[in-house]
Amino acid sequence: MPELKVIINPVAGKGAGLRHQDQVRDLLNQNRLDFDLVQTEGPLHAIGLARDASLAGYKAVVAVGGDGTSNEVINGLMQAKKKGGGAALGVIGIGTGNDFAYGVGVPEDMQAACQCLAKDQRRWIDVAFVKGGNWSEVGRYAGNGIGVGFDVIATLQVKRIKWITGTPAFVLAALKTLFLHFAAPLISMEADGKSITERWVMMSMMNGRRLGGGFRIAPQALLDDGLFDLTLARQTSRLTMLRLMGMYMQGTQHTHPAVRTMRAKRIAIRAEGGLASHADGEIFMTDGKCLDLEMVPRQIEVISQRQESS
Repeated sequence: MPELKVIINPVAGKGAGLRHQDQVRDLLNQNRLDFDLVQTEGPLHAIGLARDASLAGYKAVVAVGGDGTSNEVINGLMQAKKKGGGAALGVIGIGTGNDFAYGVGVPEDMQAACQCLAKDQRRWIDVAFVKGGNWSEVGRYAGNGIGVGFDVIATLQVKRIKWITGTPAFVLAALKTLFLHFAAPLISMEADGKSITERWVMMSMMNGRRLGGGFRIAPQALLDDGLFDLTLARQTSRLTMLRLMGMYMQGTQHTHPAVRTMRAKRIAIRAEGGLASHADGEIFMTDGKCLDLEMVPRQIEVISQRQESS
């Protein structure tokens, strides 16, 4: 059996997965990696592929795509772990944002990412577990972060933008969201026993540090400290939100009075109005009322250039 199961999402990065498939195969061969490569056939397919590969005894499963592909592979590995599977996670980021790959220390360049796989240096990371919306019963895992509100609508806008990718697409989507969809429900949140009620226009519960390819949502977050880094933005004027967008890109939003930051292991969110939420950029709730989150420490081994951060 080959050591690596490589799962490539052909539609990641607005078709970059399909365009770069042969290049990925060549780079893996150049680095003398022993692998099988399989292409996903639709949403959620990577979950089953990753689960089956881990249970079959592959040493690592490599997600080739964006944050959504990595998220599905993480969920497959976590499902397998409950049944004795122990495969590590590898990443080659060719999606729109690649925020998870950035957070765990995987190089952006494809050749460098394949060299990283060949060196096989590993680190343990936490994963977030969330229940709500489409996942109210079984729940779902996330590697980078979970968002409520503004960034969810912006994520929907990104999917409609076909002519640009990466950070510029997210910036344009955020601007469109700012002027077309700007309302915050009254939200009650309990974080490790501390209760807060406020009209939050955007709530980010992060394991990693970045969203949208360039927005430094939680610049001090650690992937192995067992805690979410929360960044909460109150309802304010459009002009203030426009200013905050620039601060989010610089990672200085915590200095603004409309923004609150904190850390917590368990979070419960309840809203009077409808909640929209995403996990690693995958939208799973558009009009819900409840969300429950927990950070699960050191669950997955990731092949990475970066060692443990705490």
